[in-house]
Amino acid sequence: MLDHLNSAMAEFVERMEMAFISTADADGACDSSLRCGGAGFLRVADSRTIVYPEYRGNGVMASLGNIMENPHVGMLMVDFADDLIGLHVNGRARIAPLEEFETDDKRVEQWVVVTVQEAYVHCRKHIPRMVPVERIRHWGTDDAKPKGGDFFGVKAEKAAAGDASAS
Repeated sequence: MLDHLNSAMAEFVERMEMAFISTADADGACDSSLRCGGAGFLRVADSRTIVYPEYRGNGVMASLGNIMENPHVGMLMVDFADDLIGLHVNGRARIAPLEEFETDDKRVEQWVVVTVQEAYVHCRKHIPRMVPVERIRHWGTDDAKPKGGDFFGVKAEKAAAGDASAS
């Protein structure tokens, strides 16, 4: 375990296309969320700093709300395709305005800056091999079906529960 990213860890972070982000609110209620982007969406500013974007469309905002109350954050990055290895990074996060880091990506609304406190390997023993495939992404839509916003039918269930309680 290190209190910073060494050069191999930094290279690994910058080629990742996804990261699992764990946060907790002031009372310790946890949230785990997936962040994705092209290789390089996670930026290593220096050996103790990782920066990642918050994109338009993250309507729940649980991670950002938690970071505002409790800056402790955990990141897990896993290479499912090539090396079958993972990297844990634990640290403290802050929310930064869009202007703090350069980007041409219009979807970025703000940045999360993580100060590394711990960095260590996630062993490959149980990491499955996965093969990336191309897919169509519907950027910029508010249509629930392409976004997957109500994939599990929560709106219909709540509406039915509201109708039942009104009877």
